[in-house]
Amino acid sequence: MELLLETVALFSLKLAYETEDSSPILRDDLMMSDYEREVCGLLVRRGDVEAIRNKVNECMVMALNAIGGVETVLGRELQRLVADFGAARTIEQLDAPLIALKDYMKDIQ
Repeated sequence: MELLLETVALFSLKLAYETEDSSPILRDDLMMSDYEREVCGLLVRRGDVEAIRNKVNECMVMALNAIGGVETVLGRELQRLVADFGAARTIEQLDAPLIALKDYMKDIQ
């Protein structure tokens, strides 16, 4: 799950800040420090579902802003996926919606 969380964060930061004429954002960039695998792993080991949801929500706010908000087709779908993720109450329930978020973020890159 740590890798999934890091990947969702990476895709959202790429969407929000990466431009065609700039260097690509990588996992070891400074802006990834709050979302790196070790940070996510600590939250998973603690079973801190609320903190995990907060981290993902921070990323999704950036991504939603980058794609024009919830008024766009992409934004509405992303908002739906975020709502599914937010409905999870246990670590185990986070997997499927997190995979859906990762796949969608990858597709809209």
